[in-house]
Amino acid sequence: MASNIGMMDSAYFVGRNEILQWINNRLQLNLSKIEEAASGAVQCQMMDMTFPGVVPMHKVNFDAKTEYDFIQNYKVLQDVFSKLKIDKHIEVNKLVKARPLDNLELLQWLKRYCDSINGGIMNENYDPVERRCKGGKDRSSRTTQKNSKSMQANIMQNCGSDDRVGPRKTPDLKQEKVHSPNGGVDCTEEIQVLSQEITDLKLSVDLLGKERDFYFGKLRDVEILCQASSVPMAVAIKKILYAADEKESALSEAQQVLSESLDSDVVDPEEEKSVD
Repeated sequence: MASNIGMMDSAYFVGRNEILQWINNRLQLNLSKIEEAASGAVQCQMMDMTFPGVVPMHKVNFDAKTEYDFIQNYKVLQDVFSKLKIDKHIEVNKLVKARPLDNLELLQWLKRYCDSINGGIMNENYDPVERRCKGGKDRSSRTTQKNSKSMQANIMQNCGSDDRVGPRKTPDLKQEKVHSPNGGVDCTEEIQVLSQEITDLKLSVDLLGKERDFYFGKLRDVEILCQASSVPMAVAIKKILYAADEKESALSEAQQVLSESLDSDVVDPEEEKSVD
């Protein structure tokens, strides 16, 4: 599928307001700035609407906040382009910086491309909200919120209940039921313990996030160095870095690259004699 559009093409004269209106209308979103689409999730879902079943929506993270998460979304998008044989290079390093102009150019290209499929007719059977709910991170966040509300409701129900309901059974909390003056159950201590547990979990998540970003930064440095080099070791490392999730042979392919390089460096004894 051809996808090359020259810089003087009319696609690049489409304004940001028209682009935002196009995105919001089709995907039932409420974006107000172009850079809000820098995560790559919007682009993935536009391709999902245009080519149903091609985009693995469970891999698309609509709650992406870091460059690492953005890059994962763009990897999904690039894989989709490869499957559809779309010759379009995605400048991920620029897009993840959330600069309006870089993201506007990609969205302008995407609008032109999607409009060229089936005359730009919108898939009326496509439910963008439902498809987003099938995304891994988005779905888990909704489930977490639901569970959190359910937990709060249970605590409040126990706190307002009488003796017939009995205290809430919590294996880790060895507390006796305390009656409040009005005859209900005083759950103050239980709430305080649960609140402390939530605080501790949040701290653990923050520490894990910092550790992830630390090692991701090192991987990015390695990637940048490898991109600027064509030596066999750099090629082998890129084989591993860019391997798809389901591809388990990345290490063996990298080893093969190094092995072939070593074989090419070995001089055949017969050839060496002939040179002499």
